[in-house]
Amino acid sequence: METEGGVVLATERYGSAEFWKYFRKDGVMERRRDGGESRGNSIVGVFKSVFLPQGYPESVSNDYLQYQFWDTVQAFASSLSGTLATQASLKGVGVGNQEATVAAATVTWLLRDGTGMLGRILFAWRKGNKLDSEAKKWRLFADVLNDIAMFMEILAPYFPTCFTLIVCTAGIFKSIVGVAGGATRAALTVHQARRDNMADISAKDGSQETLVNLAGLLVSLVLIPLVTDNPILTLSLFFLFTALHLFANYKAVRSVVMETFNEARLSIVLQQYLRDKRILSPQEANSREPIFVEFRKTVPIKLGVRLQEVVRSLEELNLAIKKNNLPYLLGIQNGCVCVCLGPEASVHHEIRAMCQAVRLSSMLSPQTSREPPTKQQQSHWEMVHESYELMDTNFNPFLKGVEAAGWDIKRTLLDWDEWRVEWKTKTN
Repeated sequence: METEGGVVLATERYGSAEFWKYFRKDGVMERRRDGGESRGNSIVGVFKSVFLPQGYPESVSNDYLQYQFWDTVQAFASSLSGTLATQASLKGVGVGNQEATVAAATVTWLLRDGTGMLGRILFAWRKGNKLDSEAKKWRLFADVLNDIAMFMEILAPYFPTCFTLIVCTAGIFKSIVGVAGGATRAALTVHQARRDNMADISAKDGSQETLVNLAGLLVSLVLIPLVTDNPILTLSLFFLFTALHLFANYKAVRSVVMETFNEARLSIVLQQYLRDKRILSPQEANSREPIFVEFRKTVPIKLGVRLQEVVRSLEELNLAIKKNNLPYLLGIQNGCVCVCLGPEASVHHEIRAMCQAVRLSSMLSPQTSREPPTKQQQSHWEMVHESYELMDTNFNPFLKGVEAAGWDIKRTLLDWDEWRVEWKTKTN
């Protein structure tokens, strides 16, 4: 192709950032920019190269920039709050007090670290498997708990008789924050990576956080002389930074749009489909997803359990496999919807089983039946059989619809345990 500048020999681009053309003119090949900005020849270009993943924005999810903006704001606010809490902790262990001993301060610090280590182990044991499936919820929980821990550290010096107990409790909270925050950050990085570039995204996230902490350090150098021996100003600034921290965290978590199903997102999309046959997009479902840890009583769903948690007798086993040729079994025991999974089950089978479990859970939640146990148990199995019939009619159109709407159905974030059960299709 020939232009005013000569014959175009080739074109090249660097993602969406730079565009170049090679021309032949008067027997010489020339290279010229065709729009875009240089990555390395401007301040903005250098900044992007240092702090954003390679190939941005094509190499990350669409919600990356908005999430990182609010994450930066919350990290800055948390850094300033942490400075106030650290000053209070140092004052509490005796820094500046001539009567305080090094041994007493060391013992207090060791007790705080020791209880924190135990808290880290126990939390990872009890909730580690929830941090992938409910990353947004536990991310926000970690930040709220972090603010509570820092508030306790600020108040601790004013209760000298309980100082050690307060800082040890705060240490436990902070250890939980470390586990939940680090694990959920990793889960969100997996979501943001679009070119198997999780390490690059994680590294650049670390660079961004380091820059924010450096800015927080500089501001803290100005704040410390002002708040020293001024508890009212200390608390006022702490509440201001905490409010900013919580608001930014809420906005950051809300900005994340995950295309994979967890229990909450699948339940939201399924209930909408059963009401009016409309498939919610990932954006719509994520905006409705609850992001606060809920303590209200609901009908829990247990996935990947052993057989005895689904059926307790030969009669119940016959009821569970009745008209069922799928590689999973459902049952309702002790107020829980339980699902056994066969070893040959696919991801689509997992999604279908979860759809049935969600349906059963929603049917049981408002139920306050006072029927005798035998009748109630029979009605439960009738509900299970009805859920199979419902999925026989609706699941395939539902699955096609969610795939067309942009959901990733090749993998899920459903909280399956590791039990796999094989059973005979006939028991007598």
